[in-house]
Amino acid sequence: MSAQPGAPVDPAKPHHQSFWLWVMCLTGVDYFSTLGYQPSIAYQNAGLLAPLATVVLVLVTLFGALPVYAYVAKKSFTGQGSIGMLAKLVSGWPGKVMVLVLLGFAATGFVITKTLSAADAAVHLIENPNWPWKAGPGEHPTAEQIGVTMLLLMLLGATFMRGFREVIGIAVVIVAVYLTLNLIVLGYGINYLIEHPEKWHQWLDRLDRGDWHLAHSPLGAVAGVGGMIAVSLLLFPKLALGLSGFETGVAVAAHVRGRPDDDPQAPAGRIANLRKLLIVAAVTMSVYLLASSIVVSTLIEPAEITPVAAAGGVPTDATGAALHKVEDWPKKPAAGRALAYLAHGQGGYGNSICPLFGPTFGTVYDISTIVILWFAGASAMVGLLNLVPQYLPRYGMAPEWARAVRPLVILFTAVNLLVTWVFKANVDAQGGAYATGVLVLMTSACVAAVIDVWNEREGPWHRRLSWRFAVITAVFVYTTVANEVEKGFQGLIIASVFIATILLTSFVSRWARSRELRFAGFKIPDPETQLMWDTIRHLELTVLVPHRPGRRSLANKETQIRREHRIPRDLVIVFVQVELADASDFVNEPVLRVEQEEGRYVVKITGAASIAHTLAALAIEMAKVGRPPEVHFGWTDDSPVSGTLGFLLFGEGNVPWMVRDLIRRAEPDESKRPLIIIAGTA
Repeated sequence: MSAQPGAPVDPAKPHHQSFWLWVMCLTGVDYFSTLGYQPSIAYQNAGLLAPLATVVLVLVTLFGALPVYAYVAKKSFTGQGSIGMLAKLVSGWPGKVMVLVLLGFAATGFVITKTLSAADAAVHLIENPNWPWKAGPGEHPTAEQIGVTMLLLMLLGATFMRGFREVIGIAVVIVAVYLTLNLIVLGYGINYLIEHPEKWHQWLDRLDRGDWHLAHSPLGAVAGVGGMIAVSLLLFPKLALGLSGFETGVAVAAHVRGRPDDDPQAPAGRIANLRKLLIVAAVTMSVYLLASSIVVSTLIEPAEITPVAAAGGVPTDATGAALHKVEDWPKKPAAGRALAYLAHGQGGYGNSICPLFGPTFGTVYDISTIVILWFAGASAMVGLLNLVPQYLPRYGMAPEWARAVRPLVILFTAVNLLVTWVFKANVDAQGGAYATGVLVLMTSACVAAVIDVWNEREGPWHRRLSWRFAVITAVFVYTTVANEVEKGFQGLIIASVFIATILLTSFVSRWARSRELRFAGFKIPDPETQLMWDTIRHLELTVLVPHRPGRRSLANKETQIRREHRIPRDLVIVFVQVELADASDFVNEPVLRVEQEEGRYVVKITGAASIAHTLAALAIEMAKVGRPPEVHFGWTDDSPVSGTLGFLLFGEGNVPWMVRDLIRRAEPDESKRPLIIIAGTA
């Protein structure tokens, strides 16, 4: 997070580590900042049932998401998160495609975090009474909102272009101030309810009459406490934005300080502190969410926050046409800024709730909200800058410049501006896409936990299955599906655009980079191999012959190759056997062993991702010590299309031609270039 602008981002580089409570604040700028808009979104989606739906959300948070991510913290203590866990559990191309899809959802979450947070920051800025540039008569009502949001996003990008340092220290101050101000608003709000119980009874009477101000009741007209609980259970997915902090919590795991005696492979101290971080963040947010939903639902008149009538039904425009989308509803004074509305003493309360409330305190609250929402975008930018270099360049699915900060910042800022323009900087319009990204990643964490526990246990299936995690997974699957159905699959459609873009650009990049000599070196496992390796490299002329064991003996292969390629008897033939591991890997470090079989040298290479790349790398490594070797192949009958696809997908294909092409690209000096000789009938 403190990388110099333009410097490569190295995911393996150790991060600066801090006390877990301070690192929690880094998570909190994203998690806690949702208080800026979550109470309003909860009210608009659940009406006066928002407190009951929030209770369900809190239960899912504490008894669903928290146990799963406590387990994920144990398995991803360096910050891989659920994507990293699944990447280890599923190998090959299916694993790569799965990671790319999850990256699409993660990108959706992080990008929308920035644009939604900046949009809500713009709401608090523009709606502040001291804001001098109000939209005039005849001006487009969203023009000012879009302009301010884009300005905030460009300022965010400019900050990262200069370098973003000491983020944890800044986050601690921002979160401490913001939570303190919200504690004042909510504390005095609860105290006002205690002193004025008629407000509480008025809310209960409205619930009892069915005046919920709920646009759509999933169960129709129901009555009684049981009916309200049932509807709240079905409504809570609409409040899913309140779950946004868990994936960010494990993403910052690398910054959590453990104990001095921690084992790097299993740092018990860091894992314990990371779990403390998750618990404190979840409990704190749960208390604030529940308190905010109660205060907003009881103290703010429905007409000040939602255009939905008491009996329900979607609002209409001036022509009487129904407005089915929340983002198209008429703007109400408290919408998008419910707690700020109270902090300003609006709604006829003045300073009766708290003597501090009024324009001055409200402006201080607005400034704090704007700062934390803006900084939530910074947290999301950090997440993207850590996530993209960790996977795409390593997979060969992004150019090398994707490891540097500045190009990525420019790219992400451009994407943010485009998304802001598409959604017209509307907070409600982006909520579905944000919830989709969050919920899919949380569901993937549940699935990863179920699979990991299954792999660790033995015995019959009912003992290997973690029933607790399976039930939690079912809850999140339901929540994700319910959210998509409610939003008309808007979030999934938006996420699909990110996924399609990542898949397309990734595979185009992999195709374009497939002929790079991607090679990280050979691992020499023992001194005997090192001795024989040095021996064959210093031969006057080394003849390398690829060999697949099992098809024919070494003696038969040598006889045939000497006859068809006219190799003199006095030249030593070194046979090369390459064993593929995961052909979907881009760069690897295979193990090289040299053995003698029947008096012949045999180089055995295991853990390779591509036969052609391994043979080309072997020949070039030998050419560094004396005369370049000759690589002799038999003829292949592969067609150009099948050979190329086999090379790209499975690491095989038309090996002779690929080895020749790789060597020509990697070694421009012809005098140092190994020779490729193809003869015979294979």
